[in-house]
Amino acid sequence: MEDHFKAIFGRITTFSDAEWNEIRSCFREVNIPSKKLVTKIGDVEKNVYFIINGVLRLFCLNPKNEEVTIFLFKENHYASCFQSFLTQSESDQALESITDCTLLAIDKAKLEQLYESIPQMNLVTRVVAEQRFVNAQRIFTSQIMYTPEERYLHFEKEHGDLLLRVPHHIISSFLGITPVSMSRIRRRITQK
Repeated sequence: MEDHFKAIFGRITTFSDAEWNEIRSCFREVNIPSKKLVTKIGDVEKNVYFIINGVLRLFCLNPKNEEVTIFLFKENHYASCFQSFLTQSESDQALESITDCTLLAIDKAKLEQLYESIPQMNLVTRVVAEQRFVNAQRIFTSQIMYTPEERYLHFEKEHGDLLLRVPHHIISSFLGITPVSMSRIRRRITQK
């Protein structure tokens, strides 16, 4: 756990040995098998998860009751149904494991405790929140500005490892295209 945190947090700020010990004591390791709902729609999100190993997806249901993938989280990402976590209200999203996952979980009370006792944790959270905002904006604008093929090519360039780890119908949902269209795009790309 310490190596993962120090690698990620160390890019943002530094902590004393005592602070590292307190941070470690607030997180617990959770192992989740693949294809398991970590948070269900209608649940109140209790935790934020740091992904040591594995892939999680955040999804919601559209008016046709079809699952729409909002985001894919992999190693060294923080994952949660953040709106529900922050407001402690019922979630309109779900968090699901795509692969077997090893996660570090922290609940809201322990995170608040860290904010009080270790002020730099506020900086860490701000940087994580800023990155989530940037990612959300990129996803939103890509749906407007880019063709399905351009969205796929960008995904392949930035997250090509997920093409081998995540079912393609989930990736197509994330990219806002049908599985059939994504197959055609992949076929065209390989023929070039």
